[in-house]
Amino acid sequence: MNQIRKPAVDALGATVLIIFSGLLGLNQALVKLVNVGFSPVFQVGLRSLCAFFPVLLFALIMKKRLSLSDGSLVPGFVSGLFFSLEFCLLFIALEYTSVARVSVLFYTMPIWISLGGHFLIPGERLTAFRLGALMLAVLGIALALLDGDWSTNPNSMIGDLLALAGSFCWAGIALIARTTQLSKSSPEMQLLYQLFISALLLVAIAPLFGNVIRDLTPMIIGIFTFQVFAIAAIGFVVWFWALSVYPASDMASFSLLAPIFGVFFGWLIFDDQLSPFLLIALVLVAAGIALINHDTSRRNKLITQEQKT
Repeated sequence: MNQIRKPAVDALGATVLIIFSGLLGLNQALVKLVNVGFSPVFQVGLRSLCAFFPVLLFALIMKKRLSLSDGSLVPGFVSGLFFSLEFCLLFIALEYTSVARVSVLFYTMPIWISLGGHFLIPGERLTAFRLGALMLAVLGIALALLDGDWSTNPNSMIGDLLALAGSFCWAGIALIARTTQLSKSSPEMQLLYQLFISALLLVAIAPLFGNVIRDLTPMIIGIFTFQVFAIAAIGFVVWFWALSVYPASDMASFSLLAPIFGVFFGWLIFDDQLSPFLLIALVLVAAGIALINHDTSRRNKLITQEQKT
């Protein structure tokens, strides 16, 4: 089914993207809550398993292109491995450090895409402007790390570094999708690769990391069910819909809301301490990413104008 492309994000699109960003921010807090009932590795695998079928059903109903013979099988498998590692690192990080700190560090993914794109993607070399934006964001990351209570809580350092490593894996997935045959697959097919591989792998190895079931309660089951359908399945399906309708460069700015919502929900639900340094770090990281996105959007518009002339 073909979607009518729109030149900019309208009121409907803005509402959808704000809600989606809010769900992503809330997700960190929900993961931390569900970790009480499921081990992190098992939670990732089970969530992927449960989300796989609604996404597949959506793709079939909407007649999205699903193919294993377009050369995407191997990079799709690698993408699934990165996806598995990304969410394992994220979910385990939330065992050790606060939701607010994870939200700041994990959503630095666009920074690492820009850095990787400089070496791997033709036409995306770092300009002086983008390098300055990158350095601004890295300064924010350094400030967030230095603000950690590592001396009194060494586990916080483990969580911070795991969250940062998770953002590297997230960027790796995006770079694989840009630089391999996986780029020929529909976004839904890319997600199905990731969900299938992570479900198969992580449910199988989860017992190696201890008891998969912890203190499971009806409330935790309800939160987990909400995660699966509202975030992992419906949320990303809506994101794909928005991506098919609105310019990706315009949508990128809304990604800055996710860490802000994450910090907010960490404070609201867990009473996370929001030190001035952490808030400054959040501003610096967001400003750096916003400037990178702005430069990317400006460059894409110039290329489009050149092609038209």
